[in-house]
Amino acid sequence: MDDIVSANGVNCKRNGVKDSSLETCWPEKKKPVEATSLSSGSSDIEEESSVECPKPVANQRRKRSKADEIKAKSSRKRKCDDEKKCEEKEKKQRSSVKKRATTWKDEEVVDDDEKKCEQELQVVPFIKATSRNRSKNADSADAWLVGNEIDVRASSSRSESELSDSHLKTEYFNDCRRMTRTLKADLGELAICHQCSKGERRYLFICTFCEERLYCFPCIKKWYPHLSTDDVLEKCPFCRGTCNCCTCLHSSGLIETSKRKLDKYERFYHLRYLIVAMLPFLKKLCKAQDQEIETEAKVQGSVASQVDISESLCSNEERVFCNHCATSIVDLHRSCPKCSFELCLNCCQEIRGGWLSERPECQLQFEYKGSRYVHGEDAEPSSSSVSEDETTNPSIKWNADENGSIPCAPKELGGCGDSVLELKRILPVTWMSDLEQKAETFLASYCINPPMSYCRCSSDLEMSMKRQAASRNKSSDNYLYSPDSFDVLKQEELLHFQEHWSKGEPVIVRNALNNTAGLSWEPMVMWRALCENVDSASSSTMSDVKAIDCLANCEVKINTRCFFEGYSKGRRYDNFWPEMLKLKDWPPSDKFENLLPRHCDEFISALPFQEYSDPRSGILNIATKLPEGLLKPDLGPKTYIAYGTSDELGRGDSVTKLHCDMSDAVNILMHTAEVTLSEEQMSAIEDLKQKHKQQNEKELQEQIDEIVIYDETGGALWDIFRREDVPKLEEYLRKHCKEFRHTFCSPVTKVYHPIHDQSCFLTVEHKRKLKAEFGIEPWTFVQKLGEAVFIPAGCPHQVRNLKSCTKVAVDFVSPENIDECLRLTDEFRQLPKNHKAREDKLEIKKMVIYAVEQALKEVETLLLDRS
Repeated sequence: MDDIVSANGVNCKRNGVKDSSLETCWPEKKKPVEATSLSSGSSDIEEESSVECPKPVANQRRKRSKADEIKAKSSRKRKCDDEKKCEEKEKKQRSSVKKRATTWKDEEVVDDDEKKCEQELQVVPFIKATSRNRSKNADSADAWLVGNEIDVRASSSRSESELSDSHLKTEYFNDCRRMTRTLKADLGELAICHQCSKGERRYLFICTFCEERLYCFPCIKKWYPHLSTDDVLEKCPFCRGTCNCCTCLHSSGLIETSKRKLDKYERFYHLRYLIVAMLPFLKKLCKAQDQEIETEAKVQGSVASQVDISESLCSNEERVFCNHCATSIVDLHRSCPKCSFELCLNCCQEIRGGWLSERPECQLQFEYKGSRYVHGEDAEPSSSSVSEDETTNPSIKWNADENGSIPCAPKELGGCGDSVLELKRILPVTWMSDLEQKAETFLASYCINPPMSYCRCSSDLEMSMKRQAASRNKSSDNYLYSPDSFDVLKQEELLHFQEHWSKGEPVIVRNALNNTAGLSWEPMVMWRALCENVDSASSSTMSDVKAIDCLANCEVKINTRCFFEGYSKGRRYDNFWPEMLKLKDWPPSDKFENLLPRHCDEFISALPFQEYSDPRSGILNIATKLPEGLLKPDLGPKTYIAYGTSDELGRGDSVTKLHCDMSDAVNILMHTAEVTLSEEQMSAIEDLKQKHKQQNEKELQEQIDEIVIYDETGGALWDIFRREDVPKLEEYLRKHCKEFRHTFCSPVTKVYHPIHDQSCFLTVEHKRKLKAEFGIEPWTFVQKLGEAVFIPAGCPHQVRNLKSCTKVAVDFVSPENIDECLRLTDEFRQLPKNHKAREDKLEIKKMVIYAVEQALKEVETLLLDRS
């Protein structure tokens, strides 16, 4: 029994879970596969015996690669347990030439009977592999090793053609064995697999491209199923840039992440574009600070130029937040000298204007009515009940004095109420105003003609670069810009992207993974790399993960291997209802780049329009302009791994509920795995849907079943709403909020903010009603494997997985959407105090100031280089 813990801290037990089993087929040679099982299957002897004919190679003595040296050292360290063993090993190395010669002779002088038995043992599975058209019963009669005996009863009746194939396979096997022996004789202890660092009883294949690295057959089959042994001989995974051994996965900088180099003129153009976009917002910030200084001058009875503002003591490694609204403080603010209560300038203006909100805490909690209720039956009598507190606290007075001074907040609001708040600063005096003047001078001196329009989406000739995602009447934005990943490397396509992006439209880039080396995003590969890259204490905790059960919207603790097996094979409850689990922000750290550096590099190399999306050096990504040493927001990359199913269940779907991000984002679908449901399970699902429908009718909710068939290559269904439709969307959600279910499948009885609460998911029927009642609809499209979806800040969106999906996303801040980021920051600060979306994690105001400063420094350097 797994423990279920909700966000409310309520514990409940769920029914036992059974895994649905699916056979994982071994792909044929050079056949591309989308998802594979990483289970070892048969023994090494059986695996190695099915090796294709190896190519003859010149086995020259090779140099040690850096990865090989690391592995050889670690291997020697494990063997040398004491001083005596170390000395014996050194002596052994000094006589390595003699040893190799002796080993070669010993291997050649083998008893004939043993050699014959060994050949029979290895050859029999070759015969089995060639007889693909036989029935399962015939296959089961093949010769296999049992203990030390060989059953050859079925082999006597084989045809002459099969025996001929057997002879050819025997020759292949002998060639492979001779090549492996030669490698071991020539390389000695270096004759080990680059992947697993093993060499004994393994067939080794040396790369003819680098003539350095070897891979054994079991590792090729298990970790590189899309490669044949011939492929590895021609060019090994390391040379292809796809090696997923622990050493390579923990190495950074093995590949070039940047796909397009900018010349000096392009850099200058982009930096000027960025300064033009940010200057208006820098002026707004400066104006707000000037107004506060003038107010302070009235309080002191002097002029603004004579106001002395003392510096607030804070380090670069800490964030300063308003104690009332939780928004970030970047420079001027008011602070209590007695209790250190700090207030932002927005709250100061609201207090003086008399419209300050008290921001009461969220009191809404969901009632746990038992596991039977979650599956559509009546609530259990003994279920715990958490009532919603509707009591309202009396209004607390907090007013400014007539001269504009503000007392510290009352004790009920977290202050002391005894002192007057003093004006403080964080940045140097006049720094922001000087920055504003410097930017204006630069823009006046260097004028650039506005770019011409590059949008060709209205032309029927460009149908391949757009995708229909809506059917709004008399609308010109039903199609989304959807270029290929190779096209986005052109400068004109970046300008084309900017035209759509500035309108707040999403963009879908196809085939983003074609720009990468092809590293495996199989979840088990990532998990193996993660466990190897943490200390022993942390590694033990990696054996279990906390996943979200989508049906009850609760945390469940599950074994990591079981979770990933369910990813490819599926999981279900005892009543056959699919169990949908998801990992959010996995690995559980903001250091994705440190824990999985090779995967991080691979993801960044796949990012389209890297001028915007690159989290390290995107020239138009304002988030990259924060200087070193300053505490930066966690913008990713982050991995999202979740189950999925093609049919809409209506309850417990694998979804990301409707929400709105404070920043821009790009999301790439890196890996998918399809789980096939049995007829018995599909029949049980339909019966359970009827129970859900009856439960909804009893609780005055609607449910209309509607089956929608999606493209088999699709992995996730997206719904993204336009910014201008947000007011009507919010009105619909407030009107129909009780038709949605959230934690413990309980109905949503109240919303504080219909979007930021993240408690609603619009089904097909809800989207139909939304269009009928309010005349709006989202952009709806299916994200395929390898597609990158760009989501503008301020666009509410939701996602439903049609398959098990591994997505990686990164946030960024574009100059086109600064206004929307600031609007959302102000919207979030109006939420109740304990609302999960309230904290200003982006700190957009700080980004604007430092981005202008950094951009000006860079253009000065470019101008000096030109002169």
